[in-house]
Amino acid sequence: MKCNSGTADRVVRVIAGLALIALAATGTVGAWGYIGIVPLLTGAFGFCPAYAIFGMNTCGIKK
Repeated sequence: MKCNSGTADRVVRVIAGLALIALAATGTVGAWGYIGIVPLLTGAFGFCPAYAIFGMNTCGIKK
């Protein structure tokens, strides 16, 4: 898996994922909030499968 998410993209994903998980844990948004695991993991690993499918790349590293 090559990195296809840039730094800003990764930070936003991690923050959004943690926020969704926190909201789900407190019962604010229900169990669907645990879907925040997906952006949390894609931000942590720097790889987004959807970006790979659509040929997108926000990472600064050249191919």
